Amino acid sequence: MNELRRKDKQIAIEEAREILTVAEYGILSTVGTDGQPYGVPLNYVYRNNSIFFHCALTGHKLNNLASNPKVSFCVVGDTEVLPAKFSTNYISVVVMGKASESLGHERSEALVWLLEKYSPAFLEEGKNYIKKMDTATKLIKIEILHLCGKKAPAKA
Repeated sequence: MNELRRKDKQIAIEEAREILTVAEYGILSTVGTDGQPYGVPLNYVYRNNSIFFHCALTGHKLNNLASNPKVSFCVVGDTEVLPAKFSTNYISVVVMGKASESLGHERSEALVWLLEKYSPAFLEEGKNYIKKMDTATKLIKIEILHLCGKKAPAKA
């Protein structure tokens, strides 16, 4: 794995995990059989040192994952552009991992975790929706192999 070049901006692993927990969305990056990179924003949930997301049964990202399950996943937390300083305050986390389809009990749990994160006021309705749409959805798990976070405060 590549090491963080700017060690002075590295955040503690606990803070990186917290950012993964609370961030609204992330960017999944995959590589196609032709070597073309592909990045797509998606909703996700972070639990048990893994990232879970749902998707349709077919599509570009699934084709890429079928040929190469190695992925990168990135989230960016609070940002503030500082025009007069030609800089930006931000916090970000980059994950390297291996993606696979989640099945069985873990799949069911992860779908509920997604509901808890994105629709907490509609849990029962969401559970009914999951039952209705169950066969139209895949659940993908990214096993985290490397996790690194970075924070950039304003330059002096």
